[in-house]
Amino acid sequence: MANVKNLKKDINYVLGDIIEAVYLFELSTTGKPSDASNAVIDEAIATFDQLITKVNAKKVENKKAHFKQINVELEQAANQLVAKINDLQ
Repeated sequence: MANVKNLKKDINYVLGDIIEAVYLFELSTTGKPSDASNAVIDEAIATFDQLITKVNAKKVENKKAHFKQINVELEQAANQLVAKINDLQ
């Protein structure tokens, strides 16, 4: 169970840091949210909800492979969100 707990923490920390990066971008540029920055935040929240739902799934045949796949999805989603933050103007 410690792995599930750590995976949930990783999801929370990674996506929380991405949202914080968007807020820092907003503060350093315009000082107010834009539609593009709000879209990145909404996508991060949706990704969080999706991944936590997968972690909490009870009927999984191979738990080890399931959790590894969730970790891979987290990394891919984080990389895509960071790329979107870098593209904000």
